Amino acid sequence: MADVTFTLEAETIEVNQLLKLVGLCDSGGAGKAMVAEGRVQVDGQPEHRKTAKIRAGQTVTCDDMSILVIASDAS
Repeated sequence: MADVTFTLEAETIEVNQLLKLVGLCDSGGAGKAMVAEGRVQVDGQPEHRKTAKIRAGQTVTCDDMSILVIASDAS
């Protein structure tokens, strides 16, 4: 499984947009489809909300990639 760290520039990011930004899909719509297909987990639990808000400290898993979301150092 590939491990990726994503630096969050805002308070939250929608899970479908996160999948797009880390390169797992080409668009937010494709990210929504991945969620609908049951391929996404947040903190080890299945995620079925296509636009679930992801915060710093959470881990998103999809297919063979694990994404750790961290906060930006900028305040």
